[in-house]
Amino acid sequence: MRYHQVSAKHFWQRVCAIALVCMACIAALPAQAEQVRELSSFAGVRNNQLVGYGLVVGLDGTGDQTTQAPFTSQSLANMLSQLGVTIPQGTNMQLRNVAAVMVTSDLPPFARPGQELDIVVSSVANASSLRGGTLLMTPLKGADGDTYAMAQGNMLVGGVGAEAGGSSVQINQQAVGRIPNGATVEKEVPLNLGANGGTLELQLDQADFGTAQRMVTAINNEFGRSVAYARNGGVIALDGPADNNARVNFMARVENVDVTPTRAPAKVVVNARTGSVVMNQAVTLREAAVAHGNLSITVDANFAVSQPNPLGEGETVVVPNADIDVEQQEAYLRMVEGAQLSEVVNALNALGATPQDLMSILEALKQAGALRAELEVI
Repeated sequence: MRYHQVSAKHFWQRVCAIALVCMACIAALPAQAEQVRELSSFAGVRNNQLVGYGLVVGLDGTGDQTTQAPFTSQSLANMLSQLGVTIPQGTNMQLRNVAAVMVTSDLPPFARPGQELDIVVSSVANASSLRGGTLLMTPLKGADGDTYAMAQGNMLVGGVGAEAGGSSVQINQQAVGRIPNGATVEKEVPLNLGANGGTLELQLDQADFGTAQRMVTAINNEFGRSVAYARNGGVIALDGPADNNARVNFMARVENVDVTPTRAPAKVVVNARTGSVVMNQAVTLREAAVAHGNLSITVDANFAVSQPNPLGEGETVVVPNADIDVEQQEAYLRMVEGAQLSEVVNALNALGATPQDLMSILEALKQAGALRAELEVI
């Protein structure tokens, strides 16, 4: 029996090379202007999350097992009592066509009563499938506990499965489904933009003093007067008109202003779980020498039989013999240096390292001061 602790070197070398070359090609593209709407959003104009607890009925024997999910039968009994149906005390309802679910949705800004929303329905117990079920009327509440929408409708489940004779097959997820336009807004979220003398606020998606300064300049140039000023690196105040219609036109005009954001700081992002390494075009390498080699450990387990003498009183036993061999790949010092991302890619590819090895090399280069970028591990 043999155990090997070796890396798929050639495979990962190719993956690493392709990924880094693609990043180099992207970095070669010139910086382009972006609209204000792509870099920021108006304060208060946002979605609000809604959530509710309900029941799905009409399942074909794929619902919750009430012995393991007693809250399903309790919820059904409470609902039936509100409809005038009394369940005798101590009744053990063996339900197989009912499932307890959580219903989620997003309430968009400026939503009015009567507007329809898409909803997602997810099983919370042990229902094997929600396919073919119908969601009963479910109130959807916001963070403040108020009901903002009511949900009900037939489920649309993308997954499918079958089971017979102890064998089963399943395609996609069956415990989650959607209902297009399955909820109706009952209450709107109050939002009064420009209530304080017409003052509006733009919130940058990523706070940056340079981008905020460029955005203020571009907006003021668009209107030919000072209507925008930066409060900090993430918030820009706007002097908008007091009239509602004029304010909407003003906001639309602001959103369409072109701004060239400042170059992002040099950063290398390493995903330790997947082995992904991503770097932006600002990454540079100062001159450094790197030596890298793989360590291979091989364990051989040979089993020998110990046979006693014919007239002896011993027993026949199996004796394991272990042989451990440690090999280290030869490695030579290589110079790495690059002022542009394409040069950095070529320098790292010359090392012939896998993405997992590249993580250690980049960390060592950072510690040595050769990697001129922030190293972030996620």
